[in-house]
Amino acid sequence: MTSAVEIVQKQLEAYNNKDVQAWLSTYAKDAIQYSMEGEVLASGHNEMKQNIVIRFKEKELFAELKNRIVCEDMIIDLELITRNFPEGKGTIEMLCIYHVENDLIKKGQFKVFNKVVFGADES
Repeated sequence: MTSAVEIVQKQLEAYNNKDVQAWLSTYAKDAIQYSMEGEVLASGHNEMKQNIVIRFKEKELFAELKNRIVCEDMIIDLELITRNFPEGKGTIEMLCIYHVENDLIKKGQFKVFNKVVFGADES
């Protein structure tokens, strides 16, 4: 049996390696990803793959784990993610709550905040 922490860590490593298949393999086939506000971002592997293929095209994409809280089968990560936004390279902070069932991520909840675009006018 794989621990919830191991599955979520494998997911993070696959994300940073931009490995679509390895990333998908950490999620249940009927997994749901949604915002903290309740908006469904993706439901099932097909939708998740469509979204992540686009994200993985970003040259600078990288998620740095800042903090992790483990509550049995719920893993809460705080990540600093480097992105390539239309307006330039920058970062966002993301709160990620993963619910793990049967050695796979069944639900992911996400909250994005503190977007910074490098070199953007801060006035």
